[in-house]
Amino acid sequence: MMMMMMMRLMMLMMLMLRLLMMMIRMMMVMTMMMMMTRMMMMLTMMMMMMVMISMMVNTTKMITKKMLMEMLLIRLLIMLIMIMIMKNRMMMMIMIMMRLMIRIMTMMRMMMMMMMMMMMMIRMMNTMIMMMIRMKMTMTLRMMMMLRMRKMMMMMVSIMNVMMMTIRGMMMIPMMKMIMMMTMMVTVMIRMRMMMMMMTMMMMRIGKIIRMMAMMVMLMMMTRIMMI
Repeated sequence: MMMMMMMRLMMLMMLMLRLLMMMIRMMMVMTMMMMMTRMMMMLTMMMMMMVMISMMVNTTKMITKKMLMEMLLIRLLIMLIMIMIMKNRMMMMIMIMMRLMIRIMTMMRMMMMMMMMMMMMIRMMNTMIMMMIRMKMTMTLRMMMMLRMRKMMMMMVSIMNVMMMTIRGMMMIPMMKMIMMMTMMVTVMIRMRMMMMMMTMMMMRIGKIIRMMAMMVMLMMMTRIMMI
């Protein structure tokens, strides 16, 4: 009997350790994601500036001809300065292509991270469920945990969908489409940051629950030993 109890305790401890490891891994991914968001924000700001200039030039109905001419002149000047800096158009094209490549790469990396996070979430859910079964947790608590997890998963899936859309948009690269996608990405980023916060909160809560469980197990063990 004693051996059985010890075995069970050992198994529980192992599960808890695994959960902790997962949490640490999640935290690492989150920090990486945060760094990515900053880069994306910078890129979007640049893109937005470009779009603003082009839109100002394009809205002929609202702007008089003189103003339009001035705008065009300014735009030409900017172009000239750019070409002067870059020396030749080839360099400019290469620069633009490089930027695009970097952007697509960042997107891909984001996708990979999202996938990793999804996998981690699923794995965590599995371990949690296993723990609950082992602990014979009360039904209400189990339901609560499940609901929370499901909500998180739903959010993840929605973000993944947006990501997929952005990447699909990336493949056909007219400028406006790019901008649309980038703005969308920013909204996604904000949502993701919020989700990160939620996740950290969840982690803390789960951590607390695990600690409480461990305490309960210990107490049970102690009482059993005392009774023996």
